[in-house]
Amino acid sequence: MPSPRVSRAANNAANPMNKIEFMSLLTNRTNSSDPVSVRHRASDSPVHRKDSFNSTSSTSSQQQQQQQQLPEEDCMKLNPSFLGIALSSLLAVDLWLSKTIGVCAREGSSWGSARPLMKLVEISGHGIPWIAGTLYCLYKSDSNAGREVILNLLFALLLDLVLVGIVKGIVKRRRPIHNRMDMFATFSVDKYSFPSGHATRAAMVSRFMLNHLVLAVPVRILVMLWAIVVSLSRVMLGRHNVTDVLFGFFMGHMQYSLIEYLWLSPSTLPALFRM
Repeated sequence: MPSPRVSRAANNAANPMNKIEFMSLLTNRTNSSDPVSVRHRASDSPVHRKDSFNSTSSTSSQQQQQQQQLPEEDCMKLNPSFLGIALSSLLAVDLWLSKTIGVCAREGSSWGSARPLMKLVEISGHGIPWIAGTLYCLYKSDSNAGREVILNLLFALLLDLVLVGIVKGIVKRRRPIHNRMDMFATFSVDKYSFPSGHATRAAMVSRFMLNHLVLAVPVRILVMLWAIVVSLSRVMLGRHNVTDVLFGFFMGHMQYSLIEYLWLSPSTLPALFRM
């Protein structure tokens, strides 16, 4: 009886194709079950190489665009305009100086005990007392020269209210945060800070009085000091910033020049001088 090994060898010799088929089947199963070989095979394909090249090129182009855009954005942030730097610096100095000078803004401030006195100065520069006093003087005046001066002062006070209200409504700058809204007889536009109406009125009225009234030297000095103290009290009470007062003082001087140009006389308005 022949041994099994001899019979297996005889069968293999008789059918050599069985061995080849078995080896090819084993090779295909091994290659299909190996993910690494599948990935290598897929990566070696021309289509995959083309897709990977396109994705790599698009990514590199996006990175180049970002690198080209970033320096421009950095330049915009790190190199602002000179005007912007100047305005920001001026605003910072204005806020700091206004808060430093606002020593009477509250009762607990460093000069809080002087707050009632500063409020009296505030009322002395208010528009309502000045308009009421001018109307009374116009009613009591019995000379054409005096009526002409008082009438133009009334016109200047009314013009001041209109112009300051227009500028405040356009700019709409809020009052300082340390301000306490306890002012005398305020209107809707008085919630805004720029410019200071008291400063415009003080500058305009003082210049008007110095040029159209015959005053002694001590009285002229008092008028100038009154205009300065009224303007300074606006910052000390925390009502306005420094730039509000400075612009208001300048605006008051310009308003007086406008009144001189639009001066009302008996020849221009004769009906008013016959009353």
